[in-house]
Amino acid sequence: MEIIKAVCENLTLVKEQSPLVHHITNYVTVNDCANMVLALGGSPVMADDIDEVEEMVSLAGALVINVGTLNARTIESMLVAGKKANKIGVPVVLDPVGIGATALRTDTVVKLIKEVKFAVIRGNMSEIKILSGLNVEIKGVDSIADDTNGKETAVNLARKLQTVIAITGSLDVITDGEKVCIISNGEKILSKLTGTGCMSTSLVGTYLGASRNPFTAAVAGVMTMGLAGELALKSMGSNDGIGTFRAKLFDEVYKMNVETIMVGGKLQYEETGC
Repeated sequence: MEIIKAVCENLTLVKEQSPLVHHITNYVTVNDCANMVLALGGSPVMADDIDEVEEMVSLAGALVINVGTLNARTIESMLVAGKKANKIGVPVVLDPVGIGATALRTDTVVKLIKEVKFAVIRGNMSEIKILSGLNVEIKGVDSIADDTNGKETAVNLARKLQTVIAITGSLDVITDGEKVCIISNGEKILSKLTGTGCMSTSLVGTYLGASRNPFTAAVAGVMTMGLAGELALKSMGSNDGIGTFRAKLFDEVYKMNVETIMVGGKLQYEETGC
């Protein structure tokens, strides 16, 4: 399948280029996101002061903006960095963590999308449905929306915003409005570990920094997290718990290679015909 081959080529590019991935992200998962980028083969930087974000993003292959722990200072930095990235052609990824939970989160994401062009937006089902204007519930930063009409929601939003939408959940949906990938890699235990969504976004940013192909990068990042989760769980012993799983998850991303993806990648690809 051509999309699997494209993912493998993207992984090879990451290993060869070690792209610098600039993050303005949240302090709950910042360390895990940085280590996940390193595990894949990229180079992370977590710079959020407004006096250096323009200079830093000028050096980067991609910019990741994550609204998980917002404050007035970092919101301004996100806007400044995002606009600079757009100006110089650095692709930007958005993680709209917890949109809909509070007015601040919702208003911030709306403002970011209005003022910054995003190459990829990755969120859970509740976040993407809320971003699409649907009336669904969210529990803090966790999704409690079901998967009903997930593909249609993602396709319509991708067309509206002219971006790649990636929904992660029991089934992952990635689309640019014309091409659609449904990924079935993953394990429920991933939802028991804080920050797997944030780490997935960082993986997308790493792939994007190497390939500059938003659709392929989104498929690659989401598939890598799901496949690594499967392999990590498979390698656990009967007395192992979530701490062991976390360590093994990083190990599996670090060990990810072309053969692993070709053998273990589970996706369905289609075109919408539009």
